[in-house]
Amino acid sequence: MIEPQAAQDDAAQARIHRFLREIGIDASTALVLALAGDASNRRYFRVLPPEGRSIVLALHAGPIDFASLPFANVARLFDAVPLPAPRILGHSDPLGLVALEDLGDVTLQAYLETAADDERTRLYVEAASLIERLQRRGTELAASGAAPYSLAFDIEKLTWELDFFVQHFLEGYRGLVLTEEHRAVLDEEWLAIAADLASEPRVLCHRDYHSRNLMVHDGRLFVIDFQDARMGPDTYDLASLLRDSYVELPASDVEALIRWFAASRGHADLDAFRRRFDLMSLQRNLKALGTFGNQAHARGNPAYVADMPRTLRYVRTNLHAYPRFDRLRRVLAAHVAELR
Repeated sequence: MIEPQAAQDDAAQARIHRFLREIGIDASTALVLALAGDASNRRYFRVLPPEGRSIVLALHAGPIDFASLPFANVARLFDAVPLPAPRILGHSDPLGLVALEDLGDVTLQAYLETAADDERTRLYVEAASLIERLQRRGTELAASGAAPYSLAFDIEKLTWELDFFVQHFLEGYRGLVLTEEHRAVLDEEWLAIAADLASEPRVLCHRDYHSRNLMVHDGRLFVIDFQDARMGPDTYDLASLLRDSYVELPASDVEALIRWFAASRGHADLDAFRRRFDLMSLQRNLKALGTFGNQAHARGNPAYVADMPRTLRYVRTNLHAYPRFDRLRRVLAAHVAELR
């Protein structure tokens, strides 16, 4: 049976029923539960058959071409790395459904709520080690021609993300009206930040590597939501992990992991690496605020509002830490009290 919350419309229910029949599961006896979604248009369901293991279904808005899906392409690449990720168990192009290995419900964020300090340290070292493996093996696999190698965080993309913050957090969510002078300052600062980041060593990135996209399953970490993988600065995934909008790590843990990662990747100048890390963190956190504002204002989804204060604290810390950001800090602080 499909519970009411598992299928919000008859069309979705019919697609799920048909797919289950195609893969040999009796929809009349299987329990199908809706799962919390992400910021995409996909919907997720857990299928609990009377016998055998549960699976997760990713329901797309309509028919798909599985072979060309970024998710499928990146999954093959990550399998070659290898990076632990859910196995793809089947799919239906006409029905727009992909069946995945069920890794459970325990994200790293949720696991940390009750984890001891030493367990937290173990998992974050593991998480940082997976980034190191992705960068190292990603370079070795570049000749594979996988889709992520044709995409990059270049100046245009990085600047677009910073403009996204202006449009959806400042103007949309906060309802601010910027003067032409302030808008011009932001344009100049965004270009400078994007140019610096685009000039950094470019590696294969997960692209959204944080505590909600890391699952704890059988004592190990697995990565999910990786379909947007692309080339980017070598600090990108580490900044996503350690300046996470959903989990704030002790400063001592952040420093230790930055030192460990820099050493593992052969960065001899730790101070220079730390400056690059902070710059990347600033860009990532501003983009995150744009996403949160878009979800709250444009999509009517307030789920991310609670994560804004932590993200704003990260931004404020970096703006105050470097003289190069004095002008940017003054403009943003004139509109956002939390950044003063």
